[in-house]
Amino acid sequence: MKASDCIVKFLESQNITHVFGYQGGMITHLIDSLSKSNKVKYIQCYHEQSAAIAAEGYALESGRFGVAISTSGPGATNMMTGIADAYFGSIPVLYITGQVNTYEYKYDKKIRQLGFQETDIVSIVKPITKYAVMVNKPEELENEIKKALSIALSGRKGPVLIDLPMNISRADIQEFDYNFSVVPDYPKMDFNQFEEAYNELKNAKRPLVICGNGILQSNLENVAKNFLSKSKIPYVVSMLGKGTVPEEADNFCGMIGSYGNRCANIILSQADVVLALGTRLDLRQTGNVNSEILKKIKFIHVDIDEHELNDSKIHNKLNVHADTGDFLQSLNSRVLSISKDWTEYCLNIKEAYSQKKEIERNINADNPYEAICNLCSAVNEPATFVSDVGQNQVWVAQMLSLKNEDRLYSSGGLAPMGFAIPCAVGAVFANPNRKIVCITGDGGFHFALQSLMLISQYHLNVSIYVLNNSSLGMITQFQTLYFDSNMAGTTKKGGYQVPDIKKIAEAYNLSYKNEFDSLSAKETIYEIGLPELTVVMPKLEYDKDLNNMIPYLSEKEITSLKYRGGGYNCRVVQKKHSYSARHIVLLSCAEAA
Repeated sequence: MKASDCIVKFLESQNITHVFGYQGGMITHLIDSLSKSNKVKYIQCYHEQSAAIAAEGYALESGRFGVAISTSGPGATNMMTGIADAYFGSIPVLYITGQVNTYEYKYDKKIRQLGFQETDIVSIVKPITKYAVMVNKPEELENEIKKALSIALSGRKGPVLIDLPMNISRADIQEFDYNFSVVPDYPKMDFNQFEEAYNELKNAKRPLVICGNGILQSNLENVAKNFLSKSKIPYVVSMLGKGTVPEEADNFCGMIGSYGNRCANIILSQADVVLALGTRLDLRQTGNVNSEILKKIKFIHVDIDEHELNDSKIHNKLNVHADTGDFLQSLNSRVLSISKDWTEYCLNIKEAYSQKKEIERNINADNPYEAICNLCSAVNEPATFVSDVGQNQVWVAQMLSLKNEDRLYSSGGLAPMGFAIPCAVGAVFANPNRKIVCITGDGGFHFALQSLMLISQYHLNVSIYVLNNSSLGMITQFQTLYFDSNMAGTTKKGGYQVPDIKKIAEAYNLSYKNEFDSLSAKETIYEIGLPELTVVMPKLEYDKDLNNMIPYLSEKEITSLKYRGGGYNCRVVQKKHSYSARHIVLLSCAEAA
């Protein structure tokens, strides 16, 4: 049987329904074989980067691995952004790149290139894949694909790459053994570490749980939900952990981090023991690692990746090298008692310093947050939200209220602009009956135009929500703070322009609306016009403590927020600033100085 036919039959055996790619000379045999399959549909994307990211969306929504393919040379290098994003996001994707015939490949020759469009993609992507290999002999193909997928789906998941020379793809080989399944290779939990962690939680007076991206990547949402519901421990999420656990529960306290909710950061600052599940505890979550606040907290860090545990900047912690699911299931069999005073304190802080209250007090130009609130109200069915990178991502993370069955996908490690639309496309192919809501900014929208064709071409159940402030808002906020408002490359005056989104919608045969309605229509672009200088608030400044984000609270107010075992005597500043978006940032900068 032809090797490319064997690959397709193997994908069929793994219940893969869609493969994303771009046609090219060195991948023609595989695409020809895909076109003849009744079970796997090949999706001709309009850029290899879009294909690579669509495969991520497919993997996230399906719970299986994604597949993206390209030809050699520029086709392969164009996929690298998606490959890197899958690596940092721990998303299992099989990338297959075409390669020149083995007899045209330079191997160890000192020349730069022998075959046309030959590129040593394996060497290039090794730092951003779990495994990458070029198949040099037809008889190696089956073993290499199975080995790659075993690696992709075991431990901390991630992308793998098979480089497939054209003469290998067309070779006549012995048919694969399709009876293949991956038994994930998870670290065995150390019972002594678990007991120590349990005792820390049992004796804690102010426990808190951080839910991270690892819960989503390991499909542990139900396990985490059961633990949090049973234990009643207050919990927060990281930005990439948002959407992994219910947000309607009383013990949900918001999102932590540099762009988190003020209430969540305050509660974290007052905890004595923090259980961190499937999260790196990176600087964007914790802020100043040298702060006295963090030194007083005992962290229990549970992660499947031993390197993340051992190379953390937080040292006051107990490391538990284990699968989060195993840890939670063991913990679910134990009894934990939570102080009523602590839970009431968390509820009070959550109410007094919610994102809604933050906006009322500190933001005059609240259009972006209002837009997200309207979006929440309009989606009346379980939905998957996909956000891009920039201010739109943070507005969504801070303000979007996710119901029980809702999900949110975003990129936080590599964070490439243009992530949202192709990711949404991949997600909807994985789950065509699911409502997919894509939120992007004008910048990310322009990056991802190629994927718009797929939405109209296949009549996909995707709505695109463009928050258009005619600028690169995250950078304008930075430029206002640190570059004396020199908006180089970020506003029209600085050389940045936005195309006519209505005309783009027409060009791609999509509906266009410049006002919000029920969001019931698929294949629709909603353009929401915003002021040019928009802000994200609150925001944690570099090297500052978690409990005081900008706009800064007074020392008196911070002191009043400390947990005292019987509530708190908070004096919330109710006055709303009557400043423009630009003045809010400048005011914050002045206060910081």
